[in-house]
Amino acid sequence: MAANFWTSSHFEQLLDPEEVDVVHQLDKDKGLTLEEFKLIKMHMTNCILKLAQSVKVRQRVVATAVTYMRRVYTRKSMSEYDPRLIAPTCLYLASKAEESTVQARLLVFYIKKLSNHLITKLIDEKYRYEIKEILEMEMKILEALNYYLVVFHPYRTLAQLLQDAGINDMSMTQLSWDSVNDTHKMDLILIHPPYLIALACMYIASVHREKDITTWFEELRVDMNVVKNISMEILDFYENYKISDERINAAFSKLDFNP
Repeated sequence: MAANFWTSSHFEQLLDPEEVDVVHQLDKDKGLTLEEFKLIKMHMTNCILKLAQSVKVRQRVVATAVTYMRRVYTRKSMSEYDPRLIAPTCLYLASKAEESTVQARLLVFYIKKLSNHLITKLIDEKYRYEIKEILEMEMKILEALNYYLVVFHPYRTLAQLLQDAGINDMSMTQLSWDSVNDTHKMDLILIHPPYLIALACMYIASVHREKDITTWFEELRVDMNVVKNISMEILDFYENYKISDERINAAFSKLDFNP
């Protein structure tokens, strides 16, 4: 794995927001809106997290899996690449990439165990995929990703920045970590370098906990407008993006419709 973000394939593949917020034509033809597109990705992020908790893998594996899923949908349609299969397969692939390998049969076991209450009213028998489908989709995902599996996350950078800023407040530290975890429900990792995401999460935590670290931010010589803009995106997400069964069902019903 590349040791330097700036020389990595992750850096080379950063996208502009308008390149990420694009609904594939095949999905548009089925009536899927941009909001529904985002909603499905957020819902499947939650599904990856629940599945990961069951098979007991590290948060980093979850973050990598979600990044793979989001990268796939900048290139492929949900109509062709069913999110209900893409999500667990990305977790399977990420577990190998992050050297925390989970057996496919274990994933399939928990998909079946969790599906009744995890994705209620969404997964019927035809969506309870077997090992064969996961292994076949793994190859398709690898091709969709052009075999670029390197992902840099904000976690290591956040730990270094908190230490550098002399933050000993555990509540602020925890809020910063929680915010980083929440960013995986968005597409920020496809757009911004991890250090900017980490700084934005620290900024949110510092304001919320009334911790003045303005001088420290100034000494970093980073573009604070960019940091604040990312912070506003995260806060806007908290304010406006709520998942309901009704909205998810409506979005998936469009994908399942074959005109």
